[in-house]
Amino acid sequence: MKLFQKLIAAPAIISLASGFAVNAAEINSTDLSDYANSNNLVSLGDFKSDTLFPGDWAYDSLKDLTNSPKFNGNSVTRLEAAAELKNLIAGGEGLMNGAAIDRLSDELGSELAIMKGRVDGLEARVNGIEAGSFSETTTMSGKAGFLIGAESLDGDANEAVMAEYFFEVDLNTSFTGDDKFNIELETGNHPGAGVGKDKEGLDWGSDNGDTLKVTDLNYTFPLGGWKVAVGDSMDASKTWPNACSMNNMVDNLGDCGAGNSVDLGGDVSLSASKEFGDGWEIGLGVSADSGETSRGIFTTEGDDFYGIALGYESDTYGFTVAYSMKEKTDLEFGDDTSAAGYSASFDATDPQTDSTYYGLVAYYSPESAPVTFSGGVELTDIEGTNTDKTQWALGVSTDLGEGTLSANIGTNGAIADNAAEEMAYDLSYEYPLNDSTTITPFIYIVEESAANKDDAVGIGTSVMFKF
Repeated sequence: MKLFQKLIAAPAIISLASGFAVNAAEINSTDLSDYANSNNLVSLGDFKSDTLFPGDWAYDSLKDLTNSPKFNGNSVTRLEAAAELKNLIAGGEGLMNGAAIDRLSDELGSELAIMKGRVDGLEARVNGIEAGSFSETTTMSGKAGFLIGAESLDGDANEAVMAEYFFEVDLNTSFTGDDKFNIELETGNHPGAGVGKDKEGLDWGSDNGDTLKVTDLNYTFPLGGWKVAVGDSMDASKTWPNACSMNNMVDNLGDCGAGNSVDLGGDVSLSASKEFGDGWEIGLGVSADSGETSRGIFTTEGDDFYGIALGYESDTYGFTVAYSMKEKTDLEFGDDTSAAGYSASFDATDPQTDSTYYGLVAYYSPESAPVTFSGGVELTDIEGTNTDKTQWALGVSTDLGEGTLSANIGTNGAIADNAAEEMAYDLSYEYPLNDSTTITPFIYIVEESAANKDDAVGIGTSVMFKF
């Protein structure tokens, strides 16, 4: 039966309803709410009509309506009948002003007004929520974690069991659909659970001292086939390829031992990359110091970083080669000038001379086994010295049960050619409790070549929540 014919037959429903009709403008919402929930029913189970007879198209049409999923031969309230009428009007294809629709709308006008009031109220609440929320293009993700660990330093003279926490919020907004504005906030404490000096401890957590800080603020956008990122507290390698797949625990094993080249750090930075197809990609970046401990970017008073990386990746293997230069401030550590405002930026273990880094990282995942091998090497050339440094790392990860078992080995930082080699080892098992929670037990050993110091041994467990 066509919709027009059904609309002509619709007034017959009125004869099945109790005679209650008022103007919508005269409605008392409390009374109507009570009425809508009352037992005033439109009975469609046994259809009868004094004016329609079996065989008439209108009779058959109304019988079809009584077999709808909503009615299905049962009794329904007037409010439910009005809801069906509203759906019918919405699909009326221009027939809303017909006499049949007007008659039925008058009969069920009170119920239609109730529904309209409810819809308007919901729309007002939704609009209020949206007005005070993020824009439609803004997304938020975060993670929080707890760690408890024990570490032995210098034998029994320095042993501790400590706990710490970590919290991070990541906000991303797009203005064009092809760009991304990123803000990262982070806090945590580092009481010393496996956290040694000079990156010898765990690559976990934050040392912000329970203070929530902006740790990254950057904007990424396309420009002439390049992906460009600019920002503060941002690495110069923000957009670069990086084929390292190690799941390390010891910080010095991070980035497959190439953290000064392939993963070039920075502060006020510009980073760009371009894909050439078939898995090839190139990255460029520059960065300079900023903040309280600098007197200007790209000046002799601050540290400036420059770098370039070339990478290739496929389903089974990939590699990245990188070159970088760190031009350090020409102020010497301990200089009188540094005490006036520079001392906070100095690290006694970091030479205040220019250094050049050459790095290579790679991974291999054979199709025949659920295992991934990854590793890398980095060479350091310190200007004005005859001593070069080398750092390397190698790791393997494999599926074990529902989790991932990872084992890594490498030098404990960059080792000078004429110095005793110090090694670092770690073993961890990352087990997903569910899609958002991961528990990771771990153990590590960091060797110490000094005669008066023992190797550092640590063990612990971390739990990370993602939301």
